Amino acid sequence: MASGTVREGSLEAPTRHPLDWKSAAFWDEAKLHAEMERTFDICHGCRRCVSLCGAFPTLFDLVDDGPTGELDGVPKERFKDVVDQCYLCDMCYMSKCPYVPPHEWNLDFPHLMLRAKAVERKKNGPRLRDTILSSTDKTGLFAGIPVVTQVVNSVNKLPSMRKALEATLGVDAKAWLPEFATTKFRSAAGKATSTEVRDGERTPGKVALFSTCFINYNEPGIGHDLVAILDHNRIPWVLLKKEACCGMPKLEQGDLDGVETLKNINIPHLVELARAGYAILTGVPSCTLMFKQELPLMFPDDADVLAVRDAMWEPFEYLVARGKDGLLNTDFKRGLGKVAYHVPCHGRVQNIGRKTEEFLKKIPDSQIATTERCSGHAGTFGVKKEFHAMAMKIGKPVFRQMAGAEPDIISSDCPLGGHHLAQGIAEQQGKNPELVHPISLVRRAYGI
Repeated sequence: MASGTVREGSLEAPTRHPLDWKSAAFWDEAKLHAEMERTFDICHGCRRCVSLCGAFPTLFDLVDDGPTGELDGVPKERFKDVVDQCYLCDMCYMSKCPYVPPHEWNLDFPHLMLRAKAVERKKNGPRLRDTILSSTDKTGLFAGIPVVTQVVNSVNKLPSMRKALEATLGVDAKAWLPEFATTKFRSAAGKATSTEVRDGERTPGKVALFSTCFINYNEPGIGHDLVAILDHNRIPWVLLKKEACCGMPKLEQGDLDGVETLKNINIPHLVELARAGYAILTGVPSCTLMFKQELPLMFPDDADVLAVRDAMWEPFEYLVARGKDGLLNTDFKRGLGKVAYHVPCHGRVQNIGRKTEEFLKKIPDSQIATTERCSGHAGTFGVKKEFHAMAMKIGKPVFRQMAGAEPDIISSDCPLGGHHLAQGIAEQQGKNPELVHPISLVRRAYGI
């Protein structure tokens, strides 16, 4: 290639640079705006990512409706409109953008949006709603107390209360909200039934479970189904001695200091297990991704963070590898029928392939129809008043495709995304298939 020329795109695998959030330059607003201008101008000239989310159509409309038809016609204060539409799914970086590293243009759109969210938060402070929605351990205090849980769950279903939440906190009255469990997963998980460690060529023979806030406080059944599967396969498992939120809700809000606080709680307990040879599993892809990708990029020189990264597995990534080691039961007692399965974005960007689909297709008398496109829920994005309609719009093609399979069951590794899918399919397609998490499907197939 001649000196001074620029490649038009790249076919090389994306690489990720660390997030330099401890430097003064990261927080410099002028430097941030300069990088946003550079990136937005390249995106405007490419437009390959227009179908992914609301961020890119918002950017392109700002350009096209401006006086020059170029980025120089867009006021810098309108850049925030683009930032607000990004919910850090990472799909532009991992599946669409031809200019990510190692290309010399070095675009990282999601982490630029994260930087903008962080600078905005530091400059103007957090919104009360965002603080509440991202403080999952504090809101989780409602869980585990039966009378309180029942009252809170009942009140949250009242139309009048939902309207009040919308008016005061900006939580959309129509958006699905999780209920709190009467008994937390960590309180009722019990102990593993197996003690013999059978290491495979690919897999450690013992598992540590990071419960996740959602499974611990909201849907403990997913966790109980996972440990039943591990017990059925004679895999010893333990819970962390202590855990806090993984930090993904804080990351989505640009609260990087909050992420670090949670990291300092979790990593000491996780690294002890990682170095003891445990495979660490979580039941929510966003949590796995946090430890696999985001924390290592925020703390690239922290040996403990990197050790945890290397020990993290998605549940089905582990189970499929366990099967290849010849150490997995295949004594399925029940078929699943017709399942419309959705691959969540935070599962896709882990670059592990469709492991859940691969496993489910091994179950006899099961027909798996897979959809690989963003559901639009995106953590807290889909419940906010100003974004709920956009979340439903982004999910519309997914709702249509999944409903079109005429499934008995719909399923997604992301439990929050699954409920969003169920709501969209019911409201837009007029259908109400059973919603079951993939882990729960496997327990059902085993008949345990």
